Amino acid sequence: MEAVLGQVEQLPALLAVSRSALVRDWDCLTLDRALEWARYFQHLHHRFRARPQLREALGRRLRRSQPYPVLGFPTLGRCPQLLGLALLENRALPPAACRRLLRSLLQPPGSGSGPEPRGLELLARRKAAARLLGLSRQPRPAGPDARLQAEAELRAELQAEAELRAELRAEAELRAEAELLLRRLREERQEGGEAAGQRRWLGRVLEQLPQPRSLAVVAAALAVLPQGPGTERAGDTERGGSSPDGHRASAAGGGCTAGLLLSWLLDERERFSAFCLCLPASRLAFLAGRYSQLSTSYLDLLSCWGSQLHYDPLQGRWVKSCLDKAGVSWEELKERFSCLCQGSALLKEQTQAALKLLRTRDGDFQVCGLSVWTDLLMEL
Repeated sequence: MEAVLGQVEQLPALLAVSRSALVRDWDCLTLDRALEWARYFQHLHHRFRARPQLREALGRRLRRSQPYPVLGFPTLGRCPQLLGLALLENRALPPAACRRLLRSLLQPPGSGSGPEPRGLELLARRKAAARLLGLSRQPRPAGPDARLQAEAELRAELQAEAELRAELRAEAELRAEAELLLRRLREERQEGGEAAGQRRWLGRVLEQLPQPRSLAVVAAALAVLPQGPGTERAGDTERGGSSPDGHRASAAGGGCTAGLLLSWLLDERERFSAFCLCLPASRLAFLAGRYSQLSTSYLDLLSCWGSQLHYDPLQGRWVKSCLDKAGVSWEELKERFSCLCQGSALLKEQTQAALKLLRTRDGDFQVCGLSVWTDLLMEL
């Protein structure tokens, strides 16, 4: 319990940083870690709200850790909303992290504890208003050139907001399709259908979608499935109730559904390769951290892609040996392994062990340019 109290003491610092200029150095991975901490604090609120002594202990620790004003136990329950609003109103947050933040608020990975859709619309409107008002408040020199510059900047701002709204709308549609798919799979399971029958049904449904869309729907479905008894909410499609038994039932049902989805995904190598190519490296690292079967296949695929690279001494870098084959460049390969190493301790250990094994098989060189795995380990 002392460790939990020590972690809660960090909440004021997290909220203070989210309102400071320090966020200008945040990338998407840093943002994800901050949001994970916010969801963890909210989980503590849900877990201890019915235990008065623990509530009081957490509240005392929060009050003791001020300078941030008026924090108490109820603050833990609102932590994702408070952090999200602070970051949305902070103009120092880089554009890529801002877009990632809005997508995370709309679809929190592995958790449904984010704000309701209505709250998201309010946050998005406030963000857009803050940016436009900030633009109008900036001092401008007089003259036609200044007016043209202001109009151009305003058009750019409006275009960026329109693109952001389109991304949010696409994410919402994708999540809705994934939840519908999970609901139908749950109904099939409750009707007593065999696993083979469920698998055939799943294949028929997904084959009716174009491949990029079907792969994106499977990724979204895997992201919202519950992972265990401690999961507060991972999507209405798989909720088993608020009791411990409900959580266990939800996790068990989620495990069966995840098995079906992973079986369909991993049975065909070309399909899994397309799946990995169409998803961002950070999303794949998140899914690999949740599903060991997927992480093993993903590392195997990365090793295959890495073996297709050869060192070009004239360019001084690793390049693809066969441009017509599916694969990734050196920069993409490095980014994917870097995202895996930024995941959980278990995933990082698994990734580093795989890289060291590949380096050993390749001759265990310690000199750059002789083995792609040596160079990757040195980079990471």
